[in-house]
Amino acid sequence: MDIQEFLHEYNRGDRNFSGLRLHGVDLRSASLSSIDLSGADLSGADLSGADLSRANLERANLTDADLVGADLSGANLKHINLIGADLSRASLVGVDLSYADLRTADLEQADLQGAVLCEVALSGANLTYTNLANAWIENIDLTPAELDHTSGRWVGSEVADNAATTSSRWISWGLH
Repeated sequence: MDIQEFLHEYNRGDRNFSGLRLHGVDLRSASLSSIDLSGADLSGADLSGADLSRANLERANLTDADLVGADLSGANLKHINLIGADLSRASLVGVDLSYADLRTADLEQADLQGAVLCEVALSGANLTYTNLANAWIENIDLTPAELDHTSGRWVGSEVADNAATTSSRWISWGLH
């Protein structure tokens, strides 16, 4: 399916595009709310400024995708591949990123308020100025993630002995 056919079908009301291959596609500022792109290949895609709120992107491949300023709030991002993706200034409020691969991803100034980060690979990711207020963090690898200018306080459990990973905890981020 080419991009024109995809957009035509979406505009006609179809929301199930699971397994679709749109490698390197340009979907800047596209409105794709509530779409099912589970298992889709969107590697290298330009989704900057796109509305993917409440989308199902479980097991999708978004390696090296441009998601700058995208709205992914309420989306299902379980098992997603976001290696090297640019999610700076993206809204990821309330997303489920369980088992996601975010190695070397850029999350600078991203809003992950209330997000679930369980078993997430974040090594080499940039989390500078990222909002993690009320995020659920469990067994994640933060080394050597970039955490400059990110401050916060752990709530609900003791800080892990090993700084490379965390145990289950709620995070309250920001000024207290």
